[in-house]
Amino acid sequence: TFHDFELIIVDDASRDETPAAVAGFQDHRIRYIRHEQNRGEAQARNKGVTTAQGSYIAFLDDDDEWLPEKLALQVHLLENSPRTVGGVYTGRLTLDGKSKKVTSVLRPTKKGDLLQTLLREGNCITLSSVLLRKECFEKVGLFDEQTGYSSDYDMWIRISGAYHFECIAEPLVKYTVHRESLSRDLSRVLRGNEAVLNKHKAYFLQDNQAYSRLCAELSIMYYFNRNSQKGRQLFLQAIQAYPFPTRNYLTCAGLALLGVEKYQKLQKIKRALLRDNTEPEQSVS
Repeated sequence: TFHDFELIIVDDASRDETPAAVAGFQDHRIRYIRHEQNRGEAQARNKGVTTAQGSYIAFLDDDDEWLPEKLALQVHLLENSPRTVGGVYTGRLTLDGKSKKVTSVLRPTKKGDLLQTLLREGNCITLSSVLLRKECFEKVGLFDEQTGYSSDYDMWIRISGAYHFECIAEPLVKYTVHRESLSRDLSRVLRGNEAVLNKHKAYFLQDNQAYSRLCAELSIMYYFNRNSQKGRQLFLQAIQAYPFPTRNYLTCAGLALLGVEKYQKLQKIKRALLRDNTEPEQSVS
């Protein structure tokens, strides 16, 4: 429903039919850039940002989908917001990568200064849902190519230190989760979250709850990555910083007592028992 856009397709050395698909479009708004070697998502996004000529920047990962009204609603809201608002994010529908069924619905309500929310709750902004003023990148810089998996989380923290966010609760993005790739990429996720902690440690140390939350998440990742010693170390740091939620206690304690394999089997049994009684969609704020 919004037509005044340019579509910059950054093909990061894909091996699929992307070049042929793009060649099939006859639209002057489309620009195609191909990397002959894979450079990673942060560098691909930076190429798009630096190539863009518009005043606003939005992102769309290749397995996600925008709903028709997304850009029109976001542009209208951003153009009617004060310059202190740097971006608008929206709700999302989460789809299972295999079945394509909706597994959850996110309807966010938090807006304004999101720095504490991002620190305490983690990355609450879906990349494919956001629309930003291009000046945000001129002020805080491009995506950090050293942060890897968490480069978007790092970017939202940096932007929230200088700007406020608006939000549209309506789900305007279909976000696809591939569970197999998530498990394979555990080491990459771990490195990304550690990079965010190290880069923004001053922020996290100012908020014991935020520091505890991230240490607890890293602890769980280390257990799953078969490094129980590091997992226990971070678990103790999390407890010392802040008595974090019972759920994290139970997860860390279960991994420490049962080990990864037995804990995973227990979780599979639990999911199987609950599956028939669980609604396919949830609303989360």
